[in-house]
Amino acid sequence: MAAWTWRFEKADGTEVPPAVEPEEFTTQGDAESWIGEVWKDLLEGGAAQVRLFEDATEIYGPMSLQANEA
Repeated sequence: MAAWTWRFEKADGTEVPPAVEPEEFTTQGDAESWIGEVWKDLLEGGAAQVRLFEDATEIYGPMSLQANEA
């Protein structure tokens, strides 16, 4: 079974420890639901962007955690 994981980065791509420890996700949907719930905490904790991986394969990223201003 695949493991879905997030990599947490500063805006320059440097990896940073997450402010909220992620669980192990078994589906992409679970991983995306989690990031949707905690992105503000991650942003406040120093992460500016994230990348989603399925095992060692990068699925997408970097995805900014900055809220889009209306």
